Amino acid sequence: MNDFSRRRFFHLTGALGAVAGGLRLRAQQQYPAPVPATPIYPYTERSPVSLVQGDVRRKNVFDALMAVDREIRPAMNRKKYVLLKINNVSTTIQLAATHVDAVRGILDYVAPRFKGPVVIVEASARDTMEGFETFKYAQLIPEFKAQKIKLVDLNREKKFEVFAIVDRNVRPVPVRLASQLMDPDAFVISAAMLKSHNAVVATGSVKNMVMGAPLHSVPGDSQEFHDKRLMHAMPLGNWQIGINECHHAMNYNLAITALHMRRNWGVAVIDGYEGMEGNGPVNGTPVPMHVALAGPDFLAVDRVAVETMGIPAYAVGYMQYAAEMGLGQYDLSKIDIRGVKPESVKKTFKLNQNANFQLDWLTDLNKTA
Repeated sequence: MNDFSRRRFFHLTGALGAVAGGLRLRAQQQYPAPVPATPIYPYTERSPVSLVQGDVRRKNVFDALMAVDREIRPAMNRKKYVLLKINNVSTTIQLAATHVDAVRGILDYVAPRFKGPVVIVEASARDTMEGFETFKYAQLIPEFKAQKIKLVDLNREKKFEVFAIVDRNVRPVPVRLASQLMDPDAFVISAAMLKSHNAVVATGSVKNMVMGAPLHSVPGDSQEFHDKRLMHAMPLGNWQIGINECHHAMNYNLAITALHMRRNWGVAVIDGYEGMEGNGPVNGTPVPMHVALAGPDFLAVDRVAVETMGIPAYAVGYMQYAAEMGLGQYDLSKIDIRGVKPESVKKTFKLNQNANFQLDWLTDLNKTA
């Protein structure tokens, strides 16, 4: 994939091969053919993305941020505080969650360059406080005293704004999005990982922000709710049927919500010291990559990330939809990569066992293109 404006989002061609065992799709197999996608709001600017490789996770993250320092520091210094959105899709499995050393690498960059406080936030689909304890984020508070670090469970904070997404019948439904993630006074840092996914092929910095925003009730609340489930646009119960029926709606929900939230996004950081392949984003297996990525354009960072994972960019629906809507730069030829080249670190990730269902959105588009 090269020039989007010239080729109008045409990508590599291919056909979906037979799926081993009826379900298992490995990333080295062929994908459905790409579908022309005309940009609605073309993104014309070039975007810098750093890609560094090394033997120390913390240093990799710090070096990745230093490589884009001139772009992100002025914006950070205009804000009142730094908001660091971690990813705790699991509150017990380290491979599925932001490593505390990746956070240390971010704070090593922030501490000497920003004098305001730092808030580390999450709204886990499970118990956010359990994740804070399991992954030892509280250790950071005495280590970085000047930053006055706070750990905030957005589910318990209960501050939100209402946003409209769609269900599987394309009917508008409301979701509660954590308002602090959209605070204009915050410089938002997304701390994500390289992972395969069980609903949208791959996850990254954009999805970390979007799926961290919908809230759910906590013990003691008078009303039970779980708005993250609404983002999936699927009927509760049968996961397989849900994915097969709702891929278009979920991809749209992620993209449109990202557009709504992006106004104060500061820098995306992806810790790829160990990626996750197979049954991500929770139950996959490790892929030693020893890389870190960073950049102010979250979509561009994700574009380089899927390149290192050996996943065709057109196969990740919410990223392609977001590119069509102008969220960021998705044309690799218009991304200025600082550091190592993606092809030098690339490993072909195995996809989730449900990947054939996840790719149906693309197969359906091919039927009507």
